[in-house]
Amino acid sequence: MAIEDLAFSDHKIALVSGPRQCGKTTLAKMMLARRRAGVYRNWDEIEFRRAWAKSPSSIVPKPHGGETPLVVLDEIHKERLWKRNLKGVFDTLKRPCDFLVTGSARLNVYAKGSDSLLGRHYSFRLHPFSVREMDRPDVQAPDEMLENLFSGADRRRNSDEENLAALMTYGPFPKPLLDQNARKAMLWRRNREQLVVREDLRDLSRLPDLGRIEMMTALLPERVGSPFSPASLARDLEASIPSIARWMAYLKALYYAFEVKPYSRSIARSLRDQGKMYLWDYGAIRDKAARFENLVASHLLKTCQFWTDTGEGVFELFYLRDKEKREIDFLVVRDGVPWLPVEAKLNETEPSSSWRKFAGMLPCKAGLQIVSGPHRAMHEFGDSRLLVTGAAEALRHFA
Repeated sequence: MAIEDLAFSDHKIALVSGPRQCGKTTLAKMMLARRRAGVYRNWDEIEFRRAWAKSPSSIVPKPHGGETPLVVLDEIHKERLWKRNLKGVFDTLKRPCDFLVTGSARLNVYAKGSDSLLGRHYSFRLHPFSVREMDRPDVQAPDEMLENLFSGADRRRNSDEENLAALMTYGPFPKPLLDQNARKAMLWRRNREQLVVREDLRDLSRLPDLGRIEMMTALLPERVGSPFSPASLARDLEASIPSIARWMAYLKALYYAFEVKPYSRSIARSLRDQGKMYLWDYGAIRDKAARFENLVASHLLKTCQFWTDTGEGVFELFYLRDKEKREIDFLVVRDGVPWLPVEAKLNETEPSSSWRKFAGMLPCKAGLQIVSGPHRAMHEFGDSRLLVTGAAEALRHFA
């Protein structure tokens, strides 16, 4: 496991953030079950808050049989000075101890007034399920993934098609995905949105007008996959553009939505400002084409962040669009250099007309067009290859 191999082996604190109900607590308790010494503490427990206020170091258990104990601190980022206090505990340890800190918000947004943990931690971002993760736990290295995808090695299985269909129907979060019950999924989704807005957003922002933010979350699914216009949303909600921008920043920090920015370097007449907005829970999107594009975006983002967090390089996700509205849905950039353009098409197995426009502007020698159904065909654009393939076969190679 990356957390143990990278963080704990190097005596670092592991900071794990991700959306609410994506499996952080389950992961932490699985890791605790493999230790003979350890403790799980949640900030919502009043006894823990009292113990932490009196003496943060009192939470550290004694080792058992010479094994290093594991301390899991869940949602502790809600405490204003958590970084300073954790730094004090970590720096004054009398014996080795591993720390796993989990939270349903980006852990740097609660850093106000706190000392830095710089040099003492590694950060990891946990995502909900993907096609590959539903069937196997391993993640391929970048070059290995690209080689296997384009060579046709390790072809899809029937289970990949079934997993893709389940993700498209119920979304990627464990509870609705594993239950596979439409009514329960609807109730779970409504409850999760209320928790994010009414509890997490309240704790983060202290905003008084949460009702209009709930209205905004209801409008976001129909805007998925299009260049995001704060002005349009401001008109619909009768709010100012700065307010919309601030509310969206909070929703991104709480892992409700994520933004894919346009890539403009060396791209003539490209868009430079308008990003595209996607949801972490794409099961809430009614339009099938938009839901499919969001599903692909989620797989690409998960892969980019996993490779980045585990030291494979700096991977970033962008999209391509020029002022004539020609577009490639996604572009994976590796260490600042375009690496893999990806187009998501629900049913179009013929190469998108945008490939001819952008192929000559990118240094990439390979491109990928993902369609929803089974398909595989290779096309040539100059000295570049374009693989048009089904989502089950393509996405099983990503994290």
